[in-house]
Amino acid sequence: MAGNSFGSLFRITTWGESHGPALGVVIDGCPAGLEISEKEIQTELDRRRPGQSSITTSRKEEDKVKIMSGVLHGLTTGTPISLIIDNKDQISKDYSKLADTYRPSHADFTYDAKYGLRDHRGGGRASARETAGRVAAGAIARKILKKKAKVEILAYVKEVREIKASINPDAVKFSQIESNPMRCPDKTAASKMTQLIEKIKKDGDSVGGVIECVIRNVPAGLGSPVFDRLDARLAQAMLSLPATKGFEVGSGFSATLLTGSQHNDILTKRGQKIITRTNNAGGIVGGISNGMDIVFRVAFKPTATIFKKQKTLTNKGRGTSLQMSGRHDPCVLPRAVPIVEAMTALVLADEYLIQKTVKL
Repeated sequence: MAGNSFGSLFRITTWGESHGPALGVVIDGCPAGLEISEKEIQTELDRRRPGQSSITTSRKEEDKVKIMSGVLHGLTTGTPISLIIDNKDQISKDYSKLADTYRPSHADFTYDAKYGLRDHRGGGRASARETAGRVAAGAIARKILKKKAKVEILAYVKEVREIKASINPDAVKFSQIESNPMRCPDKTAASKMTQLIEKIKKDGDSVGGVIECVIRNVPAGLGSPVFDRLDARLAQAMLSLPATKGFEVGSGFSATLLTGSQHNDILTKRGQKIITRTNNAGGIVGGISNGMDIVFRVAFKPTATIFKKQKTLTNKGRGTSLQMSGRHDPCVLPRAVPIVEAMTALVLADEYLIQKTVKL
C-alpha cells in the first residue's frame, strides 16, 4: 500500500520530487461551497518557501500555486481539487556525486533498500520540498475549520538545542510568532537562537529543536477511538514530516514525574461549558477532544545535510568520504512551523467532517 495519501473523508495525495518539473497535491472530499482562492493558499506557502532569511536555505523558489480543478468562480465544487507548484530553481548538478554514494542520516540507503533505485537529486521524494503540497492543502483545511468552528492553530519555535523560550500557549498571538524570522514569540530567546544557528551555519553544521503548537476553539468530541484516537492521528501526522523524532501532547514525558493526584485535570463549569481547571491532558482525553486547548510539541533532529567531511559508503558497499555542497537549511524549525500547522489542520478538518457522520 502506497503511503502518499493522508486522511479519511478529507483526503490528500501529494506528488512530485524536489528536482522534478513540479510538485503538488490532490484533495478529495472537500465539501462544495467553500470560498477559496489562490491568494489564500499562497499566503501559507509564502511562510514555508525557501530563501526567507540568513538562517534558511538560499534556494529561491517562489512556490506560486495554481488551482487546476475543483474550484469554480471561487467556490469549491465538491470534486477533487488539484494544486500545482512549479520547481524553478533546482540545481541538480550539486547532487551528481550522490548517484552512487549514500549520505549519512538521509533516506538514500533506505530508499534503495525498498525500491531498488532512488532519485538522488535533492533527495527526490524524501526531500522536505514535498511538504509544499501539504501546506497548500492545509490552507483549505484551515479555511473549513475557521469558517465552521472558528478553530485557531498556532505553532512556534520553542527550543533550539539548549535555548528554551518562555512562552504561554494560552496567550501567544500570530503577530508575535511572525515578528521575527525564527518564528519564536520570545524575542530574547529568538535572538539567541538566531545567533546560534548563524554560528553553526558558519561551522558547516546544523542544529535541531522543538516546535510547540496550540489549537484553540476545538469542539469537544473529535477523535475516533480506539485506533484513530485524535492524539494518535496528530502523532502520525507530525512524525510523517521530514526530520521529526518525537511527539508529546499536554504534559507529555513530564507526566512521568507526577502522581495521579497531581496530574488529574479536575472538571468544572464555566457558564454552560464543561472545562478543566488544569490542562495536563493537552485537550485530549481517551483519544477524544475535551474542548480545552490542544497543546503538543514536536522534536526535530539537526538537518542531516551538513558541510563537514564525513565517512560513508557507496551503493556497492565501498568506503568513501563525502563533503556536501549546495543550499540547505542549517535548522529546519523556522520553515517547519507552517508545515506543522498545515498537518494539524488536515487532521482536524478530517475529524470535524467525520464527527458530522457520527450522530444524528
